[in-house]
Amino acid sequence: MADADNDAAPSEALARLAGMKGVSTEFWDFHGRHRVTSAATIRAALGALGVPAATEEEVADSIEEHELAPWREVLPDSVVVARGRESRVPVSVPLGTQVTVHVDLEDGGRWELSGAAEPPEMRPVDGVQTSRLEYLLPADLPLGWHEIVVESSSFRPRRAPLAVTPARLEAPFPDDGRGWGMAVQLYSVRSQRSWGLGDAADLAELSALAGDLGADFVLVNPLHAAQPVGPMSPSPYLPLTRRFVNPIYLRPEEIHEATYLSGPERSLVQWAADEVRHLNTTNEPLDRDAVWAAKLQALEVIFAAGRSATRQRAFERFRDEEGEGLEDFAVWCALYEDQLGEPWPVELTDPASPQVALKRAELAPRVEFFAWLQWVIDEQLATAQRAAKESGMALGIMHDLAVGVDPQGAERWSGQEVFAAGIEVGAPPDMYNQQGQNWSQPPWRPDALARTAYAPLRQMLRTVLRHAGAIRIDHVIGLFRLWWIPVGSPADQGTYVRYDHDAMVGVLLLEAHRAGATVIGEDLGTVEPWVRDYLAERGVAGTQVFWFEKDDDGGPKRPENYRHQALATVDTHDLPPVAGYLADEHVDLREKLGLLVEPVEKVRAESALERRRAIDRLREYGLVGGDPSEREVLEALHAYIAMTPSSLVGVSLVDAVGERRTQNQPGTDQEYPNWRIPLADGTEQVVLLDDLHDHPRVRSLVSTVNRAMGRRAD
Repeated sequence: MADADNDAAPSEALARLAGMKGVSTEFWDFHGRHRVTSAATIRAALGALGVPAATEEEVADSIEEHELAPWREVLPDSVVVARGRESRVPVSVPLGTQVTVHVDLEDGGRWELSGAAEPPEMRPVDGVQTSRLEYLLPADLPLGWHEIVVESSSFRPRRAPLAVTPARLEAPFPDDGRGWGMAVQLYSVRSQRSWGLGDAADLAELSALAGDLGADFVLVNPLHAAQPVGPMSPSPYLPLTRRFVNPIYLRPEEIHEATYLSGPERSLVQWAADEVRHLNTTNEPLDRDAVWAAKLQALEVIFAAGRSATRQRAFERFRDEEGEGLEDFAVWCALYEDQLGEPWPVELTDPASPQVALKRAELAPRVEFFAWLQWVIDEQLATAQRAAKESGMALGIMHDLAVGVDPQGAERWSGQEVFAAGIEVGAPPDMYNQQGQNWSQPPWRPDALARTAYAPLRQMLRTVLRHAGAIRIDHVIGLFRLWWIPVGSPADQGTYVRYDHDAMVGVLLLEAHRAGATVIGEDLGTVEPWVRDYLAERGVAGTQVFWFEKDDDGGPKRPENYRHQALATVDTHDLPPVAGYLADEHVDLREKLGLLVEPVEKVRAESALERRRAIDRLREYGLVGGDPSEREVLEALHAYIAMTPSSLVGVSLVDAVGERRTQNQPGTDQEYPNWRIPLADGTEQVVLLDDLHDHPRVRSLVSTVNRAMGRRAD
């Protein structure tokens, strides 16, 4: 990257090439100022896309290559269309070549296609006069993953994947109905039988309890996979892969084979539980490493005990169905364990290397073990969703999908060809992060996704949605564009790179439709209005948070002005619960950690004004009296969002028990125990899952929400 490019604007040709490849050359910052992306950043982004652009000669050649590339291939890499809309697919062949085109349907059927009425386009390509004719894809093609096939006597058949997706996902409730649910950080919700951390068995119990109280869903933090040996990252939003699950959420004694252990084997499992079960009642930061070390001992005993022939066949079917993705993940886990968390030798960084093949054979028993962990956690999550539905929930469990993965994790290792090299994802500067943000996550390459028919996206979605009634997509704008930062550059020296949002959203909707799941997009922050409109048209609900929703006068948005197609909540996991927010603990904490960018007096004054306006609005709607208590304000806030037309209303469990501490403080790492706060009340007394059914604050808040939504309140 030339030093002269560091601040230089792109040339006209470079800007043109960037536009062709979806790389933004300009943006508007949070001050409303127009910013031009530097040539250096643009060249880095193009290089990560495999596009030569180091010199103006390379730029010119790349422009020509871009224009010719679609003509050189008979079919596009993949095609994603919405059902109910007539679409066209281009077919490029040498002039005069006779072809037939049909669609091989997923169910084994066949659909012949006819060419468009317009004459074909023509141009010379590599010395050959080439024609391109657009074939009509009927609007009534069935939903599913199909194949477009072009046949000719002049060449072997050419094939391209075709996804026919729903034009719009069905609403979660018929006739503009509505539902509410609990939002929980599962790891924090412990019971007397937990192993020091909330798990899948706790999720099943919590879901059944919430359903009995009238809830329609339980929203949980991402359960994505973390390190297979300690130290384990506490953040659920920086996983090693989003396709597979962290087995720390297993309840060992709930595994089928645990029932048939011998006496000595059962004792080993019990001893492992005893090592950490006392942690259930402590209010100290959660210790994932201790919990996982104990569970690993027990799980190895259960695995070694073996399975019946029927159960073994079921396990083998699971491995076959999950295929190469599961095997690669299990190999990565075995390698990570074998290397004891140390940096890997270069020969192990390529999953296709001979050295990795040797290690696969050498570590086969551990590979099988890590695959088995995914099978048994899958079974326990299925049990949790079944418990949720049997309790009367309309949706059941709502899983959360993180925006990206750890750059050193399993997903990056096994799918290197679909990630952009030398790039990290983040966000441009805003009023809270004036230098921008770098999340240290590698982005997918848009072109690689198309080449693989969006396989990484759909495979991940299938796993997450398998036992879910809904899915929340963190940073849903990432399906449209992401802020790419060249490695080594400041976060404010990035640029937006566009994705094919029609294809990305289409694949999401197809997989959600097949799973019978609702989709919620986290569209907080800087999201263009047309994106929200587009998502609404496709049936994707948005997100509205009371503290962030403002009217033009700066006061809280009136409930009648909330969107219907949205998940409305009072707060988020990045803010203190209501009790803490009302006590200014978000200001206290940021001051203590040195995170304020303005004088603390000014921040406190603004916070006090925000609280006064909130209480005034609640009073205006008759929800509080003259001098409301903290608990009265908390319940009134939830009644307020329950009065909105939003189809989904979320109640944070931390609010229900009166907790004051935030689960995550943005801008910190080790300075604050992010994602390690156990569930406790306002006096920091631990609240167990066993206590929730008869907890007076929980029952009172639930009754408030049920009444506000026109439901029976016990």
